[in-house]
Amino acid sequence: MHFDIQKGLVILINKPLEWTSFDAVNKMRYAIIKYLRHHNPELFEGRKYRPKVGHAGTLDPLATGLLIVCAGKETKNIESYMGMEKEYTGSFFLGATRPSYDNETEIDAIFETSHITENDILTIAKKFTGELEQMPPMYSAIKKDGKKSYEAARAGEEIKHDLRKIFIKEFEITKIEMPLVYFRIVCSKGTYIRSIAFDFGKALNSGAYLNSLCRTRIGEFKIEDATDVEDFVNSMQIF
Repeated sequence: MHFDIQKGLVILINKPLEWTSFDAVNKMRYAIIKYLRHHNPELFEGRKYRPKVGHAGTLDPLATGLLIVCAGKETKNIESYMGMEKEYTGSFFLGATRPSYDNETEIDAIFETSHITENDILTIAKKFTGELEQMPPMYSAIKKDGKKSYEAARAGEEIKHDLRKIFIKEFEITKIEMPLVYFRIVCSKGTYIRSIAFDFGKALNSGAYLNSLCRTRIGEFKIEDATDVEDFVNSMQIF
């Protein structure tokens, strides 16, 4: 791969499970620095040069899928990528909740599910479309009084967020294998799928948490066109 620091670069990455978005960006930045040191050594003469590399929208460590990484001058366009429509696939686990709304934390409550029918699930999904108000999870990167929400939550502090308006364009139930419900969601920027899982369980008079999640699309960018972090690093190697 040829990298022109003047034009910048947009890289579509398939983020691995348990990696943070920062992990992916950091490894890619290191590979880009090695590449530039070889091909553009003048950039490093007499100064500590650090190329700009950033991602357009965080994915949780327990989520996989499309991460847009921008480098060089393309980092100026990160906000425009972040504002694009998102598509996700994944599964909810019905009958239990976790404080983080996903598998990061232990189960804190068990709920009955014998009353839930397939028709109930399909009907409730239809109610989760259009403009909605959503409460972000306590375990999130949102800052409150200068402190990240998940840091406060892990320290046992209770953080109260404000409701946020989101837009769910599509909510499709793709398969039901109780206690797992598989879905595809198309939504606006700032939507927490973990919160949808929690609210979905409540709407069924039960409980639910996010069991798996993959971001499959951002705007017109698709997961099918993404590369693995290791493959990108290898493409930047100097032979």
